[in-house]
Order: sequence, then structure tokens, then C-alpha cells
Amino acid sequence: MTAVQDERSPVRTVPDPSPAPLSDRLRLALGAPVRALREAPRRPLLAASALALLSLVVYAVVRHFVHTSMVDMIVYRAEGAAVANGTDLYALRVTEWNLPATYPPFAAMLFVPTTWFPVPFLRVVITLGNLGLLALLTHLSFKLVGWPRRELRPIGVVLVTGLGVWLEPVFTTLRYGQINLALACLILWDLTRPDTHRGKGMAIGIAAGLKLTPGLFAVYLLLTGRVRAAFTAGLTFLGTFLIGALFLPDATWGFWTKYLYDSSRVGKTEIVDNQSLRGALARLLHTADPGVLATLGAGLVALAGLAVAAWAARSGRWLPRSEAWGVCCAAVTAVLISPISWTHHWVWCVPLLVLLAAEASVEHARPAGVRRLRWRAAFWATLVAFLSFAMWAAKPLGPAVLHMSPLRQLPTSIYPWVGLCFLLAAAIRMRARRRSAGAPPVRLPGQRGGDGGPDATRGRQQAPAAR
Repeated sequence: MTAVQDERSPVRTVPDPSPAPLSDRLRLALGAPVRALREAPRRPLLAASALALLSLVVYAVVRHFVHTSMVDMIVYRAEGAAVANGTDLYALRVTEWNLPATYPPFAAMLFVPTTWFPVPFLRVVITLGNLGLLALLTHLSFKLVGWPRRELRPIGVVLVTGLGVWLEPVFTTLRYGQINLALACLILWDLTRPDTHRGKGMAIGIAAGLKLTPGLFAVYLLLTGRVRAAFTAGLTFLGTFLIGALFLPDATWGFWTKYLYDSSRVGKTEIVDNQSLRGALARLLHTADPGVLATLGAGLVALAGLAVAAWAARSGRWLPRSEAWGVCCAAVTAVLISPISWTHHWVWCVPLLVLLAAEASVEHARPAGVRRLRWRAAFWATLVAFLSFAMWAAKPLGPAVLHMSPLRQLPTSIYPWVGLCFLLAAAIRMRARRRSAGAPPVRLPGQRGGDGGPDATRGRQQAPAAR
């Protein structure tokens, strides 16, 4: 039997009195990918690289013929130009679709450097940058899950970077020039740092300053007992607000008092591009405004999803990969409850699939007599869902989106169904693990330090594969 190796270091009660100089730490960090590639098995790495390169070449050809416009990149560039030129940020309309600015002023300030380069150059740079971010997100997902073995991870990163472009959320992120991969990397990098790190939470706060939805991860930190990190995230977010208010006071006032609450600026709720719970309910109820029912549904899912996420993170004694389950549940909850979650917001499918692949691998390593197919089936079903482009294949034209039969609505709302099923599967798995260990089904008061919670040593993912 192989063991799922834990990537996390034990909590150190005494800080290192002589930390390495910043230059040395940067050199080590920049050299880490090269060292990892050298340590990887040579022949499998070469085969994976050849397959990934072939996939990227085919992707480049397909990308050319589907006329990739990268419209969101153009919006970002226009936002940066509005900040640089001192024009009204939220009055701008660009591209043939008259798209407006929808992010906070702090985000627009960070887009200013995009105005320094022509659009054709930006298309290349941002595409390559997103591929690099996909590789980083894969690495962070492996680190979060603690799978596979260290020497095999470079092969996994190469494969996922080359083949992951066909995952619909990733494909659409690249097609539109979106920042979803950057946000996911900020969040996951923060969550994979030791809880004792003083800066833990800052990256989540920055991500929330760019786009508000990542703020849910600060709530996740708070619910799992990492109070300092949660407050660090909140204070960092407040800092992004103050920066925007200092340099763009009018835009800040307009965004927080008016434009934030105007969902029509973002897009229509009912179209299949919107893979949030609210969008699915709008199509199911045949209405452009699902109203109070959708709000109540999102509220219930928010409570249930965060409860499951916190429950998972606090179940380290009984649940292998508990932190990974908690983070993925929080991510799925965030995209489900957002009023508008475009398909490319579901780039969290990458860590979700890595987690399911790890569970399937552990399941496959068991003796044949006790081996089951549940996690392998869950992995392949989830992979097919994110590769299927089902919502686009079943997408009706124009107002017909509000008159679809229930059967046709299944593929047009495929991601909300996947998300809800994932939360349910996580809850069932945790309950089963706790019952098999003779533990109470929920955490009792004062139990945190003894159940592998945040105050315990962060060795949550070291359970043997046979468990």
C-alpha cells in the first residue's frame, strides 16, 4: 500500500530565529520547478510533454477557427484606460456587445498596465499567462490534496496544463481573456500556506478586492477556527477599498452605492451562460427574475455549503484530505450562490477533479475484495460534465431559453447540478467516515483541538491509502 503523503509542515511553536534572506528564498522558489522536473521520471515526463504539446497545438488551431475575441480582456483594458485618463469608469461601454465595467475600482487600477501594450500583443501574453496560471493552479491543487507523490507531480502539472484547456471553464477563460485562474491561484496559494504564517489571508483579501465572491473564503477561515487569517483577509479587503476610495472617490461611491446592486450590468440571469443556482432556477421557473425563491434557495445553499465545508475541515481525525474537501466545498458554494456565475467562473473544477482523482486512486489501491467503484465513477462523471460543453450544445436561441422542457434544462444547468451533487457527496462521505470511527456525526463544543481542527498539527492528509 502507498501512503498519501502530506505536503504540509508541522506547526512550529517557536519561529525560526534566522530566516533565510529574501533573495535566497526567491532563488529557491524560482528554481523549484526546474528541480522538480529534474527529479521526475524521465520517460513518463517526456511522454506527458509530447501529449501536452500535441494538445496545445490542436487547441491553437481550434482557437483560430472559433475566432477568439478575448472580449473581457478588452473590457479590462478599457477600465485601465478610464483610470489612466480620468474618465467615468462605470459609464464606459466597449465591444459590439456594449459591455460595462463591473469590478470594484481597485481592480480597474490594477488593469492600467494593460493600456501600455497593443491588443494583439496582449492576446498572446495573456493567453500564455493563463496557461502558466493553469499550471500553477494544478500544482497548488496537488499540494492541497497531497496527491500524487512528489516526483510524479511535475508529470501531472504538464498533463493538466496541456489537456486542461479542453475543460469548458478553462477553455472559456482563455477565450475571453478572463482573470478567473489568477483569482483561484491567489486563493489556493493562501489556503495551502501554514496557518501560522502571519500573512495568511492577505491573498484572499486581495482576490476579494478584485472580485467580491472570494470573500466567502474569509468566512470559511473564520468558521474553521483560523480567526487571525480571516481578519487578515478582511483587513486586506478593507485596504483595497480604501485604496480605491483614495484614488477614485467618485467611482468608489458609485460602485458601492449603485452599480454593485445592478445585476443587469453583468448580464441576464436566465441565459445558459449563467451557471449559478439563481440562473438554473430562472430557467426552471421560466422567468427572467426568480425573485425571493432564488434568494432563499441561495441562502439555504450558502448555509449548507459553508456548514459542510467547515465540517469537512474540522474532521481531520476521520477524513483523509479533509482540508481539500473543505476548500472545494467552499469554492463550489461560492459559485453556486453568486447571482451570476458564468461558465468560466467554474475553473474550480481543476482542484475538484484533482481531489476526486485522489479519492479514486486510493480506492483503486485497495484489495480487490473491498474495492469499490464509487469515486472512480464520480471522477469520470464530473470530468465528462466539465468536458461536455453541454450548456452550449443545448442552448436555445433568444427568448426560447425561458420555455425549455425540464429534460432540456438538465444539460443547460449542468454545473449547478454537479455542484449540488458534490456538496451532498461530501456530507455523505464525512458522516460515513465519522460513523465508521464511532465519532459523533457533528463536532461538539470544545472538540476542535482533538479532531484535527485548526489548532492541531496540520497533518490532515497523511492517512494511508488503504483507509
